[in-house]
Amino acid sequence: MKYLKQFGIIIVISLMGELLNELLPFSVPGSIYGLLLMLLALVTGVVKVSQVKETSSFLLDIMPILFIPSTVGLMDYFGVLSEILVPVLLVCIVGTALVMGITGVVTERIILARSSNSMGFVNNDNNSEEQDFLEERGGGNE
Repeated sequence: MKYLKQFGIIIVISLMGELLNELLPFSVPGSIYGLLLMLLALVTGVVKVSQVKETSSFLLDIMPILFIPSTVGLMDYFGVLSEILVPVLLVCIVGTALVMGITGVVTERIILARSSNSMGFVNNDNNSEEQDFLEERGGGNE
């Protein structure tokens, strides 16, 4: 029953995003509105992480399986895509590398900012993984 409740919360927020998509005149997909609503609900405490944690972890675990139908669908258009295969692959590779690099830099800066308490976060000295990471980067509490 817990999983149904958690899934229900996620679905309701997703449906609210779809409703915003229909009501607002912007060309933003409903799923993006839903993600922003979920973020807002989590940040404000309307929805607590514990209320959606197990179901969201499950959905993340099965996410690669959800890409299979779209990948199979692309096979029908291989003749069309073969003409532009090199540029598409290049964009995918460069885009993936950029996202990975930027995510790493942002994550490192957030961790370092948390350790120096410059963003107002409470420094949790009990987090050994974070401390190990900071010590490797020269930002640990010494």
